[in-house]
Amino acid sequence: MEPWDKLNALHLDALKEIGNIGAGNAATALASMLGSRIQMTVPRAGVLPLQEITALAGSEEDPVACVEFTVNGPAPSKIFFLLNEPSAYLLIDLLLGKPQGTTRELDEMGRSVLTELGNILTGSFLNAFAEFCQLEFKPTVPAFAFDMLGAVLSSAFLEGGYFSDRALVIETRFYSEAVTISGHFFLVPENAALEKILQSLGLQLD
Repeated sequence: MEPWDKLNALHLDALKEIGNIGAGNAATALASMLGSRIQMTVPRAGVLPLQEITALAGSEEDPVACVEFTVNGPAPSKIFFLLNEPSAYLLIDLLLGKPQGTTRELDEMGRSVLTELGNILTGSFLNAFAEFCQLEFKPTVPAFAFDMLGAVLSSAFLEGGYFSDRALVIETRFYSEAVTISGHFFLVPENAALEKILQSLGLQLD
């Protein structure tokens, strides 16, 4: 039986709480980058299999921007930050000081902006996670992809065959008076890393 199958309500609540704290940290970082007040909601958080993750984030053919990291340290994992196409273009316009609706396709400048954004937001998410768990996370240089959702997620999950087919999913909605940005954080720990994270919180898998 995989560790994921042993999770009970207490474990899931703890993982969701970490996700909420991490997403809140990311919202603070985004507000700093945009120079405006940003609020955040987490409509959904939980552990889902790959098939359900795809449905949560959209349809398989939807174009998405994805920033991916491998995380080294005592709890090896992968972490992804995913943006749908409208949110990705909106963020490029906001960060480059362009009128909303200017960006209609992704160029090299846009890729650079989104990679750096993902780097900062995911770093903020991981810092909160690390502080809460008292564990050290060492993310690698980010990899960026802009492709159909199904292709992005399949590649991300299959690339490391030793990773689970499930992930901790934090659906995050950043918003101000003028804009709403929908994104998803996915944390995919190795099986042993999942146990390590729970142990750091004083929780054991039966």
